[in-house]
Amino acid sequence: MENKEYEYKGAVINGFTMLAVGFVLIPALTIWGAGSLLESNESIAVACIVVGVIAFLFCSKGYFTQEPNEASVMIFFGKYKGTCRQVGFYWVNPLMTRRKLSLRIRNLDIEPIKVNDKIGNPVLIGMVLVWKINDTYRTVFDLDASVGAGSFVSIQSDAALREVTGHFAYDQNDTHDDELTLRGGGAEINDLLERKINDRLSMAGIEVVEARINYLAYAPEIAAVMLRRQQAAAIISAREKIVEGAVSMVDMALKRIEADGVVTLDEDKKAMMVSNLLVVLCADEPAQPVINAGN
Repeated sequence: MENKEYEYKGAVINGFTMLAVGFVLIPALTIWGAGSLLESNESIAVACIVVGVIAFLFCSKGYFTQEPNEASVMIFFGKYKGTCRQVGFYWVNPLMTRRKLSLRIRNLDIEPIKVNDKIGNPVLIGMVLVWKINDTYRTVFDLDASVGAGSFVSIQSDAALREVTGHFAYDQNDTHDDELTLRGGGAEINDLLERKINDRLSMAGIEVVEARINYLAYAPEIAAVMLRRQQAAAIISAREKIVEGAVSMVDMALKRIEADGVVTLDEDKKAMMVSNLLVVLCADEPAQPVINAGN
């Protein structure tokens, strides 16, 4: 059954207040008590001094200091007694066990892993993760100390990255133009990845501040083939633009010749002119001019 208990604020006492008790009040009471009993019963006076020294040493163990973005989880004989997040000098019951945790932001660079995308193509994908501890109770009591928060975050982030990658194609070569892809998703993919990782890490009281894909490429075994495919797609797209422009220019040239009355062309001459213009405009190499000296 899932544990529903969460972090709450623990009770602490100002350390400087307890300094007055530990270093002034206890020694003063000890000296006064021993002096009062010294004449009547020497053994009881010695016992009073011993008790005072023990009380002084006992109270001294309860002092601790805490820096910004740190927390102390307090445990009293196995029972959770709250978390101290305050900054400063404090005192708690010396019988309390204190586990100090860092609440500072941490950075994790997930090395590129090989995953199959939605189409089945193997891709290499890496990620940068920024995280911090949010619920100290869950981190201390729900997460096995032998695993460690860093190792837990790394494993769960790897699993979430594989899950998200499997739902999207690498690019739009095999998808519709309006479909989200790993290459073109950008902020949407990162937001989805952040939510998935947060869902996995919340059970351990850990919060993801930012998750961002920082490496994306085809796996080496298909990288060369996919590069040729991308080059072919780019060439086809460029050719479409060139042909579209060439047809527009030929149409403009024919209309301008007819409108200005430069020359009267029959259908055969128009077809020949269109062919020559398209060759000149669409050729990769400069066309060699041929001068017609006939009629």
